[in-house]
Amino acid sequence: MIPAILAILGGFALLVWSADRFVDGAAATAGHAGMPSLLIGMVIVGFGTSAPEMVVSAMAALDGNPDLAIGNALGSNIVNTGLVLGVTALVAPIAVHSKIIRRELPLLFAIGLGVGLLLWDDALTRTESLVLLAGFLGLIGWSVVAALRGHGDPLEAETVQELESHAMPLGRAVFWLVAGLVLLIVSSRSLVWGAVTIAEALGVSDLIIGLTIVALGTSLPELAASVVAARKGEHDIAIGNVVGSNMFNLLAVVGIAGVIAPMPSMAPEVLTRDWPVMMALFAALFVMGYGLRGQGRINRLEGALLLLAFAAYNAWLARAILAA
Repeated sequence: MIPAILAILGGFALLVWSADRFVDGAAATAGHAGMPSLLIGMVIVGFGTSAPEMVVSAMAALDGNPDLAIGNALGSNIVNTGLVLGVTALVAPIAVHSKIIRRELPLLFAIGLGVGLLLWDDALTRTESLVLLAGFLGLIGWSVVAALRGHGDPLEAETVQELESHAMPLGRAVFWLVAGLVLLIVSSRSLVWGAVTIAEALGVSDLIIGLTIVALGTSLPELAASVVAARKGEHDIAIGNVVGSNMFNLLAVVGIAGVIAPMPSMAPEVLTRDWPVMMALFAALFVMGYGLRGQGRINRLEGALLLLAFAAYNAWLARAILAA
């Protein structure tokens, strides 16, 4: 158990650090290539913040642990929406100014429903996984169009400011892009091995470990990025990080894992417990962030409610662990 715990702790630390270096390197490299700032923020940074989930789930699927992969994807979305946005709103209430973010909120809910339909038979085939990856490519295309047409959107000004604070020479940017990706793979391998070892020792399912330990660890970059952005007054970046990551998790993370290791028999709890909780949080996020009667906003009370929902869900999982 001790080597497994050390592997998880070391994997978490290296994962967070390498993900940050990877995102900075990728964004700076894209900037040197002449890519518009808003496009970098929506596509490059959005992809980069989901890189830990993608790599961890791919490693889990390659190791024959697809339940850990699906748990990581859904669990990360629950952590992002409940814990990350809850903590961020308590630090600084989040005001949604960007029209792009407002358009992404119903899109996120629709993607969640689509994934639920594919998982309805408690299985995920390779064909269904390819459909998710095709949806991911469609999302990238939509993001490119939205970014190119979004000149003047409040998100653009925040993104320019953020990218300028992380500017670096091209050589250093390419170095951190490559080194960050390599270290992501190494840290993910350590994290998956430790998580599976602990699951076997405790007699709990890979799904539970994916929903808890692994999901929390892979969501730490989003937590750090959103809290820092909110403290800087970059509210649209704070919520945009979460919304973009959630969409990428459902389409790319689940899709990659399913292509590598199709899931002919999935734990029924995915549809009876985890997916409904995720969708309920998505619905709450839509109501708060879209602003049906005015400007979208997540205030401190709403942030506390998101945190309470996250705590209640984890208490539910704790009961499942104790019953195992």
